[in-house]
Amino acid sequence: MFLRPVVPCARKSRSIMAAVEASTAGLSLVEAVLASSGRLQKESLGGRIARLSSRVEELKGEVCNLISQRYVEFLPSMQSAADLESEVQELSGSIDRLKMQIENEVQHDLNVAITEFAELKQQLERDTLILTLLKQLQEFDTALKQLNVLLPQKKYIPAARQLNKTRRIMKVMESRRGFELKILKALSRELRVQTENTLYLLGKDWQQMAAWSLPPPSKEMSSLESATRTELRLSSVLPKDGPVTGPSVASVLQAFALLGELRSKFQQFGGLLLTHILKPLICHPSLQPCLEERPDSATLRFEAVGSDQGHPLPAEVFAKLKVVLRALHQYQLDVPLEPSAEEEEEEDGRRPVLAEVLGDVIGKELSNCLIQDCLVHSIPQNSSKLGEYSEVIRSVEEFQEALKEMRFFREDCTDLLTYARNVNGHFADKKCQDVIQAARNLMTSEIHNTIKVTPDSPEALPSLPDPGAGDQSKALMLRDVTPKPAASLEEETRLSRHTLSFPACRISDSTQKLVALAYQTLQEASVSVEQHRLQLFYSVRNIFLLFCDVVPMYHKENFQKLPQLAAIHHNNCMYIAHHLLTLGHQFQGNLNDRTATFVDLVPGFRKLGTECFMAQMQVQKEELLERLSSARNFSNVDDEENYSAANKALRQVLHQLRRLGKVWQDVLPANVYCKAMGTLLNLALTEILSRITSLEDISAENADRLHDLCQIMVDEGPRVFVPLPEEEQNRPFQEEVPVYVPRWMTFKELMLVLQASLQEIVDRWADGKGPLATAFPATEVKNLIRALFQNTERRAAALAKIKTSLESGLF
Repeated sequence: MFLRPVVPCARKSRSIMAAVEASTAGLSLVEAVLASSGRLQKESLGGRIARLSSRVEELKGEVCNLISQRYVEFLPSMQSAADLESEVQELSGSIDRLKMQIENEVQHDLNVAITEFAELKQQLERDTLILTLLKQLQEFDTALKQLNVLLPQKKYIPAARQLNKTRRIMKVMESRRGFELKILKALSRELRVQTENTLYLLGKDWQQMAAWSLPPPSKEMSSLESATRTELRLSSVLPKDGPVTGPSVASVLQAFALLGELRSKFQQFGGLLLTHILKPLICHPSLQPCLEERPDSATLRFEAVGSDQGHPLPAEVFAKLKVVLRALHQYQLDVPLEPSAEEEEEEDGRRPVLAEVLGDVIGKELSNCLIQDCLVHSIPQNSSKLGEYSEVIRSVEEFQEALKEMRFFREDCTDLLTYARNVNGHFADKKCQDVIQAARNLMTSEIHNTIKVTPDSPEALPSLPDPGAGDQSKALMLRDVTPKPAASLEEETRLSRHTLSFPACRISDSTQKLVALAYQTLQEASVSVEQHRLQLFYSVRNIFLLFCDVVPMYHKENFQKLPQLAAIHHNNCMYIAHHLLTLGHQFQGNLNDRTATFVDLVPGFRKLGTECFMAQMQVQKEELLERLSSARNFSNVDDEENYSAANKALRQVLHQLRRLGKVWQDVLPANVYCKAMGTLLNLALTEILSRITSLEDISAENADRLHDLCQIMVDEGPRVFVPLPEEEQNRPFQEEVPVYVPRWMTFKELMLVLQASLQEIVDRWADGKGPLATAFPATEVKNLIRALFQNTERRAAALAKIKTSLESGLF
């Protein structure tokens, strides 16, 4: 025996037996128990209780009589009441003793009887359980024997049922708590072995029914080349193996389903099918399937035909996929699963087929791949072609119906058709994505490729619909977004046609394309359906917001190192801000939205361009000051070494300004160019003035040499103002140097002081009204006089005169 039950000792209770016999004689169960125990001798328990009850009734009458006499008849009877009370107490004590006798003696014997009955019942249950386990062990052994007979005969479906039967029996036996059968471990091990053996035989036959020939994995091999070397052989029945009939694909896959392994097998098969066949067919237009059919088998091969450039048309992709899926359906998957399998019958009474299981495994990923790699690229780039998309919708409907007919797709699977029918929404989404991506590509391209823009040059911008015309399809070519010449302020005076025009300068070719992209997108918005107009409008806003974030960071290093790129970026920002002023207004009528504006972005773009250019100006200023620091403060220039150092410093300053002028020439607008160069030249002159006026002693020879050094700046300084390539056109700017260099006249006045006599200086001071007083404050003039002239009465008189003028408030 596998189980040794514990049998309790069969004790016979004489007291219980006696109680039973007494009960048959007409006594109550309690009386029988008491009688058998020897504690009830001459009178029955019932008789004693009856006498007690009778005596209680007598006492009740006496008590009532006593109370009536005392409280109703007012008869004093205290002694009678005391006697009666003692009798009541004695009777109550008798009742309590009898109750304790019942609880202590009778209850004990009842508990003993109940315990013996429970032990007998437990023994019976254990014996019944052992018998059930023996029967289950017999069924388990029979099922395993039948399994070993069916497997060599390749009768996989009944074999799978027997294996499932052993599994159920094993689960029941293992669920019994309190019984440890050593043989269960051996049986469980044998069950695992039989399960693995069955799955191995099924998998081996399945590999022959769906035989893959795949190329070796290689990083150098493209997906197209890998697909052309892929082959799949499908068989519906395997040939005979001696006397054993070859199994069908239905029996193999049905057995997998019975064992709960069908989905895992289809996940592996579906992964190979997607990776090596379906996805390459979707992504490569040149890849074509070739089906070679034989009795009970077919072979799928693939070849590349034609060009693989561009994106395939949806109808062509659907046709190729249907060839592959029909072959799978015909040779392997058009098999209904039996009701005993995992899948239950559908509500309409149809049984689920193997194609549905494979469809559940790969359907979602196949639909996503078709949408992302095929249908997305079929969405028109232009709203005028949206009407032609009905052909794509029709081909999607036909493909989806074909897959539902083969039952690869369930009836509720409508992802492809839902996506195709929402073409307007996808058009707007794709348009926005394409616009943002195109804009980002332009922002990250090289900005040194420039084009020249002038007020007279036509701009390559798209056609805009006429907001005043009833037909929105009518368009006018926008050649100049600036306003036309305004009406005359007076009859003889008219504004220039270049009023408010963008000045002549160079901007990046990518920036011009970016602005054109914004106009094209707004044009698409003006002819799109109403729900997508705002989406496209805000895409244009996002373009310009993206510009403010991407360009400064992406080109940050170049803007710091290359002054030309900083100037180009300045022009780009100003060019965009110029168009933003009127961009929204031009499309308000077509967008039916009076709030469509870009004016709020203008200050940000102007600030962005100004900050970048001012940062480059600061770099140039620091370089100028560094070069002037080698001039040795222009002191003791009568020494050849000091003079050479000062002369070299000035030459370096002029060289830097000329080089910067060449870099910025024809790039910056002429007025911005002159302001920038004037600021840098003014910085250099201010530094020279500060150092010369701070000298404490200037000899006559030093004064002459300082004058010569200053003369270099006066002669060469105007030549850095060359904003235009044509030399003769730069002369007006060079003649207006004092306009752009505030310290220019002060510098020239310093040169006069260096060569002037004391009287000439006093005359140019002219009591604080002369040109010298305009150029210098009195303290600096007095310092120059002290440095240039010896301490004489004439110098003292001149200083006093200047001091007097200062005190009198003439300066």
